[in-house]
Amino acid sequence: MGKTLAEIAEQLDGANKKVQLIYAFNGTGKTRLSREFKQLIATKDDEEAAPLGLSRNKILYYNAFTEDLFYWDNDLNADAEPKLKIQPNTFTDWVLAEQGQDMNVITTFQRYTNDKLTPHFNAEHTEQGEDEKQVTVKAFSEVTFTMERGDATHSGYLKISKGEESNFIWSIFFTLLELVVGVLNVAEPEDRETDQFNQLKYVFIDDPVSSLDENHLIQLAVDLAQLIKSSESEIRFVITTHNPLFYNVLFNELNSDDGSYKKKFFDKHRLVKFEDGSYDLINQSNDSPFSYHLYLKTELEKAIESGQVSKYHFNFLRNILEKTSTFLGYKKWGDLLPKTDDGRTNPYEARIINISSHSKHAGEEVAELTEDDKRVLAYLVRQINDMYRFSSTAG
Repeated sequence: MGKTLAEIAEQLDGANKKVQLIYAFNGTGKTRLSREFKQLIATKDDEEAAPLGLSRNKILYYNAFTEDLFYWDNDLNADAEPKLKIQPNTFTDWVLAEQGQDMNVITTFQRYTNDKLTPHFNAEHTEQGEDEKQVTVKAFSEVTFTMERGDATHSGYLKISKGEESNFIWSIFFTLLELVVGVLNVAEPEDRETDQFNQLKYVFIDDPVSSLDENHLIQLAVDLAQLIKSSESEIRFVITTHNPLFYNVLFNELNSDDGSYKKKFFDKHRLVKFEDGSYDLINQSNDSPFSYHLYLKTELEKAIESGQVSKYHFNFLRNILEKTSTFLGYKKWGDLLPKTDDGRTNPYEARIINISSHSKHAGEEVAELTEDDKRVLAYLVRQINDMYRFSSTAG
């Protein structure tokens, strides 16, 4: 029988593990799970607590809603520079204003994007408000971005991409996390530089890998794993992701210690959602990384058998072909596709690229395919099973 996300949250809390790594497809409910988990931990042992007011004392979490603290000033007059504004909150105030960690945020951001793309935090200043009165803008409430040229000049102020914005927000969170781990690694509470993290029990991280290329994604996973393993306090970590590479790198990094560490502190799961809207958290108990491409093939065959094929299933096929071509030593994944009768290059590669490359956003993933598209997908899966001796896993 399936469970609710609230029951999954209770299962995670009751596991008594230092680190729990969870894989789930986009749209399964990872972000909703993070909110259920925050609600559970914030009110645990204190039913009268106001979750929004006290949650930060017990749990730090990074998810899509963290980005709501940041917004662009789009009402720009006279070519004024674009600014990323920060909603008033204790999270960024502590990292930037109180701890003065703006340089660490910049260094982290550049490590995951471009070493020339530079954020600039504002100093306190006054400006004219909407009613033409002077208003005070507090320090570290606005950010501008430039592309440095290696000399005293820069490109002018830029509005960075959504992916770069996500990476910037993650960089602030990661800097906070480094500070928290350092503070709590001091064993005696009275010797710590602050007492505001003494009640902290969990860090919940949901998909910090938006729009990262593979090299930067690997760097982020390695950095996060090293930070987690440096933690000597009782805080626990729950990490969810839809990205198989991020999952596998984290798995390998966290799995690199001796067996006693793994069994006591580290667990990995797959979150699945059933047709009735219920969920299950499946433990990945083997010692090897998650065989993601085989799982994708299973999901593909189920979709084809049921007739419920969507655009994102072409992404699944492309991912399977990429992994298989690497394993078999082909230069490109298109070489695995069936050829025409006269041995010419297959006619399907462009079609897969055109369909799969435009389905990165949730709103596009549900778009309708033509019946011909669905027949092509089913044909290619059958051909690949026959040509490369994959066994059919549906049914």
